[in-house]
Amino acid sequence: MMLMLKNMNRRSFCKAATLGTAVSFPQIGNSAEKSTSATTVSSSQIKLGLSTYSYWHFKPIKVAIEHVIDQAAELQVSGVDILQRQLENEESAYLQKLKRHAFLNGIDLIALSVHQDFVSPDKTSRDENVQRTKHYMDLAHSMGIPCIRLNSGRWGTTRSFDKLMENKGIEPPLPGYTENDGFKWCIDAIAECLIYAEKTGVVLALENHWGLTRTPEGLLRILNAFDSPWLCALMDTGNFLEDPYPKLEMIAPEVGFVQAKTYYGGGEWYSLDLDYERIGKILKNVNYRGYVSIEFEGKEPAETGVPKSVAHLKKSFGIA
Repeated sequence: MMLMLKNMNRRSFCKAATLGTAVSFPQIGNSAEKSTSATTVSSSQIKLGLSTYSYWHFKPIKVAIEHVIDQAAELQVSGVDILQRQLENEESAYLQKLKRHAFLNGIDLIALSVHQDFVSPDKTSRDENVQRTKHYMDLAHSMGIPCIRLNSGRWGTTRSFDKLMENKGIEPPLPGYTENDGFKWCIDAIAECLIYAEKTGVVLALENHWGLTRTPEGLLRILNAFDSPWLCALMDTGNFLEDPYPKLEMIAPEVGFVQAKTYYGGGEWYSLDLDYERIGKILKNVNYRGYVSIEFEGKEPAETGVPKSVAHLKKSFGIA
């Protein structure tokens, strides 16, 4: 299903943004058009964010989001990326308190990272995930958050996440179904979500995650099914487990948000030795000027691992 929104597709929008046309929307680069850019954006125009997940890692006791906002301000990081599962609740009073706390600390709330799963032969399940995604678009809109993280979902034939990691994110389809079925379900569901994204003004950032978007080809297959400025790629630097740099280059022209993994103390599930100067050049080559949100996933205490991550990425990206 193709979705055309008022003659402003994802790629033509990017060209307008690159050439300096006045538009109030996050830039998504385009390698085919970057040669026409009037200016070259330095890596220092990237802003750093901090994922609340960096302080939690799904442990039994949640870390308060207010604490992460305080840490971001202390570390001179510009934004906070909220993991939805880390919210204490979804009551309006609490959500608006978070927004106020961020404002008073000079911190932008930059993304709401949500989980959903469209890979199911059960239409009722897919519809529930569509409604869930719409709900979090409403929540993000009420908090002034410009985008939510979008997952394709996965087959679920590998029950244990630890086992999935051992298998490098690869799992077989459900018996009787194919990858093509999964992509159709996902694309149809995202099409419904995109209509609502335009109404709420919340961008859907599709992450290279486990499942259909485990490979750059899978991610781009979904993105290329649409012509919408309300859909972009979310580049997670740590989710291409082998030979990541050519894969990151493949998706870079479509990126509107970045989550950058670091692993001080060794990773919770795995560790990658990522060259962030090289990744910075990949982003610079597509004129990326958005947020890079740090997802510290190491076993070292966050109190020391996160500051190390901030210092490392500031140096690698040339951020003062």
